[in-house]
Amino acid sequence: MTTTSTSRRDSWRPEWARPTVITNFFLGFSGGLPFPLVYATLSAWLAEAGLARSTISTLAWIGFAYSFKFIWSPIVDGTRIPLLSRLLGSRRAWLVTAQVAIGVCLFVMSCLDPATELGVFVGVTVAVALLSATQDLVIDAYRIESDTAEMQSVLAGAYQYGYRVALIFSGAGALYLAQWGGWDVAYTVMALLMSIGLIAVLLSPEPQRAPKKSHANYLDWLIANVVQPFLEFFKRHGWVTLLILAYVTSFRISDYVAGVLANPFYLDLGFEKADVATIAKVYGLVVSLIGIAAGSAAVIRFGVYACLIASSLLIASTNLTFIFLAYQGPENWALTITISADNFAMGFAGTVFIAYLSSLINIRFTATQYALLSSLSAFSGKLIAGFSGRVQEWTGWADWMAPWMNSAARDADWAGWVGYFIFAACTGVPSIVLAVLVSLPRFRPTPPPSADASPE
Repeated sequence: MTTTSTSRRDSWRPEWARPTVITNFFLGFSGGLPFPLVYATLSAWLAEAGLARSTISTLAWIGFAYSFKFIWSPIVDGTRIPLLSRLLGSRRAWLVTAQVAIGVCLFVMSCLDPATELGVFVGVTVAVALLSATQDLVIDAYRIESDTAEMQSVLAGAYQYGYRVALIFSGAGALYLAQWGGWDVAYTVMALLMSIGLIAVLLSPEPQRAPKKSHANYLDWLIANVVQPFLEFFKRHGWVTLLILAYVTSFRISDYVAGVLANPFYLDLGFEKADVATIAKVYGLVVSLIGIAAGSAAVIRFGVYACLIASSLLIASTNLTFIFLAYQGPENWALTITISADNFAMGFAGTVFIAYLSSLINIRFTATQYALLSSLSAFSGKLIAGFSGRVQEWTGWADWMAPWMNSAARDADWAGWVGYFIFAACTGVPSIVLAVLVSLPRFRPTPPPSADASPE
C-alpha cells in the first residue's frame, strides 16, 4: 500500500477506473477459479462418481489448506524466488509460480477418475488447495500494498467482482462442460483459464514495499518474518485481539456448512446440472455482483463497523431459504428465490469482511497478518463442514416436518435437508453476537501505524 494519503473524494465511482482496481479484478478471478474445483464443483463430481455424502463432506477438509496458509505466509513474505523475483518482483514472482502450478495440477485432475483412483485424486486435489491458498495470501498482500487505505473497500469490491465471475466459470461453466463433455473436459478448460490471471500479473506493476532488512542468520530471519508480525498484531490490539479472532473465526461458519453440500442438495431434489448452472451459478453471479456493489458502497457510506452486524445476520438467516426450497422441491422459481437471497448476502458480507480485515493489517507484515486472519475465518467453517454429511444423513429428528412438505418432497425423504439447513443457520448465531461486540466503540481495535484514518 502506498503511504501517501489522498483526500477523500465526493464520489467513489470514478475510483473504479484506477489501474489498481482493474488489476485486483483479474487477481480476484485468478483467486476465485480454483476454489469451487476443490469444494462445491468437486462435490458434484464425487456425487456422480458414487461416493457417499459423508465421504464427500469429509473431503471438504481439503479446504484446511486455506486455513493453515498463515504457517507458510512468512516464507512468502520474506523469501525471494530465484531469478523470477529479480525479473518480476517478489509478489509477482510468487503469483506466477502459484498460478502455473495450479493450472498443471488441474490438468492432472482431469486425467484421473475419483471412483477408481481416489487416493491419487485426493493427493492432487490437496496440491491444488495448497497452491490456491498460497496464491490467495499473495493476492491479499498485493491488494493491500497496491493502493491507499481509503481505497481498500473499492479494491475489495473489485476483487470480489473478479472472484464471483470466476465462480461462474468454475461453477456453472464446469457443470455445463461436465454435462456436455464430461468432467475431464471441464477440468482441462479450467486449467487453461488460469492463464487469465497469469496474463494480468505479467501486465501489472510490482507494488511499492518497504525494503526488507538482510538477516545474518536463520534465527534473525525467523524472528523478523514469523515472530514480529504476530507480536505486533497482539501488542497493538491488546486483549481485544481475542475478541477480533473469535469474530473472524465464527464469521463464515454458516456459509461453509451450507455450501459444502449445496450441489448434492440440488441434484437430490431433482434439478438437472444445467438448471443448477443457469440459476445457481449464472443468475447467482448477477445477484452476488449486486451484493458486492452494495457492500462496497455501504462501507464507504456508513463505515465498516456499521455493516458488520448486517453481514452476519444476512449470512445466517439466508440459509433458511434453503428450507423453503426443500419444501417446494425441484421448482426453478423456488431455486431462483433461494439463490437471490443467498448470493446477495454472500456478495455483501464478503466485501464488508475483506474491508474489515484490511483495516486491521500493518503494512510491514501484510501477507503474514492477513493470512492469519483469513485462515482463521475458514478454519472452523471447514472443520464443521466436514461433518455436514453425517448431520444430513441423521434425518430422524426432522421427520416431524414431513407432513407439511409437498408429496414429492415427502416421498423423496427431503426432511433431512430441512434439518440440515436449520443446523447451518444456527451455526451463524455466534457470529451475530460477536459482530455486535466488535462494533462497540470500546472494543474497536487500534488502527495500524500506516493507516491515515480509522475504518469509520
